[in-house]
Amino acid sequence: MTELSRRTLIATGLAASALPAAPALASMATPRPYGAVPSPRQWRWHGREQYAFVHFSINTFTDKEWGYGDESPKLFDPSDFDADQIVAAAKAGGLEGLILTAKHHDGFCLWPTLLTEHCIRNSPYKNGKGDVVREMADACRRAKLPFGLYLSPWDRNHAEYGRPAYVEYYRAQLTELCTRYGELFEVWFDGANGGDGYYGGAREARKIDAPRYYDWPSIVALVHKLQPNACTFDPLGADIRWVGNEDGVAGDPCWPTMPNKPYDQKDGNSGVRGGEIWWPAETDVSIRPGWFYHSDEDSKVKSPERLIRLYDESVGRGTNLNLNIPPDRRGRIPDQDVRILQSFGNAIRATFARDLARGAVAHASHSRGGALGPARVLDGNRETYWASPEGITNPTLTLDLKPGTRFDVIRLREYLPLGVRVTRFAVDAEIDGSWRTLAEHDCISAQRIIRLDAPIAPRRVRLRVLDAPVCPAISEFALFLAVAPVPVPVIVSTDPTVLDVTKWSIVAASAPGAEKLLDNDAASIWVQPRPTPGAPAQVTMDLGVDADLAGFSLTPSRQVMTGAAPPKGYVAETSADGTNWEPGAAGEFSNIAYALSTQRIPFAKTRRARFLRLTFKEPAVPAARLAIAGIGGFISRR
Repeated sequence: MTELSRRTLIATGLAASALPAAPALASMATPRPYGAVPSPRQWRWHGREQYAFVHFSINTFTDKEWGYGDESPKLFDPSDFDADQIVAAAKAGGLEGLILTAKHHDGFCLWPTLLTEHCIRNSPYKNGKGDVVREMADACRRAKLPFGLYLSPWDRNHAEYGRPAYVEYYRAQLTELCTRYGELFEVWFDGANGGDGYYGGAREARKIDAPRYYDWPSIVALVHKLQPNACTFDPLGADIRWVGNEDGVAGDPCWPTMPNKPYDQKDGNSGVRGGEIWWPAETDVSIRPGWFYHSDEDSKVKSPERLIRLYDESVGRGTNLNLNIPPDRRGRIPDQDVRILQSFGNAIRATFARDLARGAVAHASHSRGGALGPARVLDGNRETYWASPEGITNPTLTLDLKPGTRFDVIRLREYLPLGVRVTRFAVDAEIDGSWRTLAEHDCISAQRIIRLDAPIAPRRVRLRVLDAPVCPAISEFALFLAVAPVPVPVIVSTDPTVLDVTKWSIVAASAPGAEKLLDNDAASIWVQPRPTPGAPAQVTMDLGVDADLAGFSLTPSRQVMTGAAPPKGYVAETSADGTNWEPGAAGEFSNIAYALSTQRIPFAKTRRARFLRLTFKEPAVPAARLAIAGIGGFISRR
């Protein structure tokens, strides 16, 4: 009998069961999926990587983060709304989609719904004939940018919130949004639900049991019925989970699987290896400290360099980045934000424009060969992959590089339709004849980006799978040379009443590190032990010059901080000489512990001052430490 080669067997289509060499043929077969796997809708979502969040509503015009629900629709009046400019800014930043806040917690609707009077129909914008949702949807389609919508489940305006009638209203709102504006790629449900509000004039607090009240499985099913390709965000049963913070930082590792039970924040950041369901994390963060535009945050826009770090800490850990870019009162992305987005987007595009591994030769310690051979990691196609034979769970994949190949960025991807198969891995480089480990991590998943401290030019580079329950399936092993972003100078503010706090100085403070309050960086936090009776937290600042001070602002930490909270209330005093003090304002911050938004406190009257002293007697909620991200000030408008 003539011996048949493997190539001949494949070509003639002989069944493996008819031949004694079945184990060899089995090694050629597609690996069996391992554990939970993504749905086709989730697999498409993984390919988006990063997109824009656009918070724009009544809050833009009231300088708030959470509206109370009693705001007049007449306040919504952008002077020069330009949906195409917003979309262009998102595309400049390399963002592959856009999600608009159609309704935030205040209940104001950006589309001309007939379900409520608290909507754009009753605003001055286009004499009540405007539809911001339509304009944004159309602009996205002109630019071939996928469009999504945010619809807050909480509604602080609606009289029936907390009762069955509101849930029917909410379902009707969803139906309008999912049937009027074309295809959506994502529908976003916020986790903030229940509390004080206007509620049609009741002005009371209403508590709900969110899972039971909304019946989330039915809400998710409604969206999927009306928008089969739209991923839903957050509750159990939705396609995507929250990453557990609003800092833009995923856990390391960040597994896309979770237990089949209600969301637990401590698990959400890192996921659970081998979890029962595919519930990948979306990493959301704003380009500014707040989600809505505030002129006193113009100096605090995240730099291009910081956005690249966020990219590595979210996209680079296998999650999708949802970057908020809030329009200003004109209805445009501010110029400073556009410059930063352009610099960030250009750097990312230039860095990943050319895979330097494309000219390499790939070989593996073990391979199924053929369509699953090691060369598949170099073809740039996420639908192809290299796999080792069944039972080989610690293979090595090596790239022989072209001489002189320099790189400092490594990107790995798994073929997720077969599940997350690699538990731990290492990447090595052969330099001067010796192998050196460059990195060792848990989890590859959708992708793992590794940045080196400096470019290297090794002869070979390899991936070692250190721990895996089944044979790996690797779709990409790519190498890049990082391109730095063009620096964008910091500005003070587009509002001349906002003071430049970088010119202030700390005169006295109840704990060290108070300089962090004046660095315009919302990520640097002044932390001190909980104030006690007779020993409040206090900070005194020199404004540098005499100013007509009209008030101050305080930004709490938006980071998830165990055992720390912002202050509950304040006492503000001013002085011309640093010795004699007069009262400026005193009271409690509004909803600071939960909204975590900048508080802007006006004085009863403007006063000439050189010094500002703030006193905090207790945290907003029980906590062992007090935490504040920043202090600001503003003068009166002339």
